[in-house]
Amino acid sequence: MTRSADQHVVIVGAGFSGIAMGIELSREGVPFTILDRASDLGGVWHHNTYPGAACDIPSALYSFSYAPRGDWSHPCSPHDEIKGYLRECAERFGLVPHLRLGVEVADATFDEATARWTVTTEAGEELEASAVVLACGQLSRPAWPRIPGIDRFAGHSFHSAEWDHDHDLTGERIAVIGTGASAVQFVPPVAERAGRLHVFQRSPSYMLPRRNRPYAAWARTAIDKVPGLQRVRRGGIYAFCETLTFGLTSAPPIAAGLKAFTLGFLRRSVKDPELRAKLTPDYAIGCKRILFSSKFYPALQRPNVELVTDGIREITEHGIVTDDGQEREVDTIVFGTGFKSQQFVLPMTVRGAGGRELQEGWQAGAEAHHGMTVSGFPNLFVLYGPNTNLSVGSIVVMIEAQAAYVRRALGHVRSRGIDAIDVRPEVQQASNTGLQKDFEGSVWTGCSSWYRNASGRVVSNWPHRMREYQRLVADVRAEEFREVRATGAPEREREPAGVAD
Repeated sequence: MTRSADQHVVIVGAGFSGIAMGIELSREGVPFTILDRASDLGGVWHHNTYPGAACDIPSALYSFSYAPRGDWSHPCSPHDEIKGYLRECAERFGLVPHLRLGVEVADATFDEATARWTVTTEAGEELEASAVVLACGQLSRPAWPRIPGIDRFAGHSFHSAEWDHDHDLTGERIAVIGTGASAVQFVPPVAERAGRLHVFQRSPSYMLPRRNRPYAAWARTAIDKVPGLQRVRRGGIYAFCETLTFGLTSAPPIAAGLKAFTLGFLRRSVKDPELRAKLTPDYAIGCKRILFSSKFYPALQRPNVELVTDGIREITEHGIVTDDGQEREVDTIVFGTGFKSQQFVLPMTVRGAGGRELQEGWQAGAEAHHGMTVSGFPNLFVLYGPNTNLSVGSIVVMIEAQAAYVRRALGHVRSRGIDAIDVRPEVQQASNTGLQKDFEGSVWTGCSSWYRNASGRVVSNWPHRMREYQRLVADVRAEEFREVRATGAPEREREPAGVAD
């Protein structure tokens, strides 16, 4: 028996990416283990439990195509339903016995002599693997701002991704720093409880309405019982997202219409011209993430809420001082400052052939062929990796395509009777050179955002539609990879050639 038949895959992360990868491997009968530092599966849907947490993409598309659910309570489902959906998928596809929770990975190292990976946990345990799939995602580690005095604050503070549910906000003076996708969801419920709420905004966002009313009983019955309705609904949402992306990338009239619609929504929602001016973006629509909420604008107009657009100079023992010298005393600070979206694998260390560290190769900006494979790191795959995020659309669509690609790649390893595959450096270079060229003059290069690194390179986003990515990764091109065999083992008889379907 060849070593390639002795596959065992270690998956790091038990969110959508890890679950999708586990499902693909379980279908092939490939042994695998899913590790996650958290006490439960879910990824961001385990950690982000802030008030109002919900998906901003309709759940019919923010779910696996092969595992539709007909009984979502809302078009955009709340946190508990999404996490419950992932639990249902894990149970339905037999992943639960493969889950190891509360295990944080410290190191993953490739051994050329054996062509195997050794995955070491923080507790010192070592696991051998034929392949490693990093399913950590782009939005898994909270980002704390670098504000002078942040450690001096004598009140209570926490990050929105680590919500302190034991702390009662009722009647408190509260500061929220950040107005991104999480903040627009938790600010409205916090505003209802706060005695005084100061929302600190660095830059405004374009916003679309999202009323998200619960489904009527008849609608839920129809979705559940009418054959094909679920598929039609998913297809309609998919087409709508693709149309918006096409508008942002290739059809200025569509982008102009979308911008006019968002500004009209702002004008109808906010009557005060001064406040409306503070909420009006000064950059091209799509350059930053477009947000969805019908509750955020009304929350900012409550008598107990203030929107602050002056820069923050420092945090003191009792509050926050802005650039104009004014100090606002608060009891609690909530940091809605997003995630370390460009630190794809930190804090773990990943070492490939020759001891090369992945982060060293990514110092100028993370890159990977199709966002998944990196030259010099055989049988290492990254899901939701560099340049696979979407401005409009469902990341679950991208993840599903990626997991299927990895399954095909590992099938190729088995069918060739080899130990691993390694993407050719010239293939990776050409792939990423072309990708960055596609960003030139695009909407994503017109402002500063978390999509770009310090040098201005777009490292997070995919510059095209979902469909184009799905087509790109529908097949594994054998000529793009070099075959890897253990250097410390004799040549072995190959199994029949061919790429697994």
